[in-house]
Amino acid sequence: MSGAAGLKSPVSYAERNALYWRRNLFICVFGSFTTLVSLSMLLPFLPLYVQQLGVTSQAAVVQWSGVAFGATFLGTAVTAPVWGRLADRYGRKPMLVRAAIGMAIVMSLIGMAHNVTELVVLRLMAGLIGGYASASIVMIGTQAPRDKAGWALGILSTGSLAGSLAGPLVGGLLPSLISIRSTFFAGGAMIAVAALLTVVFVREDFDAGADSKARTTASSAAPEKTNRAVTVTLLLTAMMVLLANMSIEPIITVYIAHLNVPTDHLARTAGIVMACSAFGSMLTAARLGALADRIGSWNVIIGCLVLTGLLMVPQAFVSQWWQLAILRGLMGMTLAGLLPSIAKLVRHAATDHESGKMLGYLQSAQFSGQVAGPLLGGVIGVHLGLHSVFFVTGSLLIACAVLSQWARRQPVRAA
Repeated sequence: MSGAAGLKSPVSYAERNALYWRRNLFICVFGSFTTLVSLSMLLPFLPLYVQQLGVTSQAAVVQWSGVAFGATFLGTAVTAPVWGRLADRYGRKPMLVRAAIGMAIVMSLIGMAHNVTELVVLRLMAGLIGGYASASIVMIGTQAPRDKAGWALGILSTGSLAGSLAGPLVGGLLPSLISIRSTFFAGGAMIAVAALLTVVFVREDFDAGADSKARTTASSAAPEKTNRAVTVTLLLTAMMVLLANMSIEPIITVYIAHLNVPTDHLARTAGIVMACSAFGSMLTAARLGALADRIGSWNVIIGCLVLTGLLMVPQAFVSQWWQLAILRGLMGMTLAGLLPSIAKLVRHAATDHESGKMLGYLQSAQFSGQVAGPLLGGVIGVHLGLHSVFFVTGSLLIACAVLSQWARRQPVRAA
């Protein structure tokens, strides 16, 4: 083998896993679906569970609901880059197994919480040791060939969206059948199935020595550095996407209660409204991904940011729950093109030996948005009114579109 050949595909992680990445993608889609179902199914009944744990006043219920929901994403935001680096060192499959088993255990323990403090701590632990969807993006983003990474990440995103769609529906129906606490046990069981499938079927050809040598070679052969301004803009945009989507969802049950929905139908109605956003995203995710391939990811990102920002405004003026459901569905359609396009740009902006680490940072940014969204929504909802949440998040998205318009003019790599 020539020296030049030795620097290329023979030591490439993606090349060694060319036979496995499609099957791994299928398992990761299922695993992401089940974990997102388990994480999002508590949205419709979270305020009710907080009340069961001893919180009485509406303001406290709103604030504790936001804190409890955001705690998981805070934990994941903190540890995603760490798990990404460990994946580069020890392999991607161990990170998937660790996340699935950890989340299955903690999700079941949440059903045994005695007070709201335990609920928050357990939700935080789920984020610190979990993050299956995040680990999946690192695996598929680094295993898939560069020219197919966008498509693969889009398919993976569809699994997560499907989980986000099914979760609120499950959360709106299951507690009335088996109780709120038993719903958490069911969620843990679903994740355990994903853990078993991951252990048995996911394949990975990982060679720490070869990958280390590849990173060293790439560092000496490619002196250019990733443009930090572009990267920071992409990470900030990813954070804003999740912030906008999650700012109202943890307290949406309270918002819907003001729309004359009967108390006994509140959880079910909230589940339907929340599911509309994910359903809208599922309808357009593939089409917007194809559009990004034709006209460029930046164009899709900026257009979707503007449209989503504008769609936030009328949500503050609805008088019936079905009006909110329609608007959330339309917002989901415009959100769908953002995260896969951002992930594709991050993948291409980074050199091969940095792609896993950069995708880890991307996950951290996204989960930071899921942390900031519920907290921001809770604070604004308590002090300025629930309607103000829509105005603030819409303005932030428009501002992010302006920033993205500036960033697109910068070179992807800066020497």
